[in-house]
Amino acid sequence: MSSTQLDLNDLSTQINDIRELMIASGLKKGFTDIETLKYSEELDRLITQFQLQSRL
Repeated sequence: MSSTQLDLNDLSTQINDIRELMIASGLKKGFTDIETLKYSEELDRLITQFQLQSRL
């Protein structure tokens, strides 16, 4: 397995973890809570990184 594939697998795991945290935070604190929004921003960053790396 190439290092790019390992990186994509790691990013995919991180994306799923942050997505779960964001949803849990949204359900507990509300979807406009600052913590939920921070998870959302991190999720956006990770998804963008995944998309850029998957083009290589």
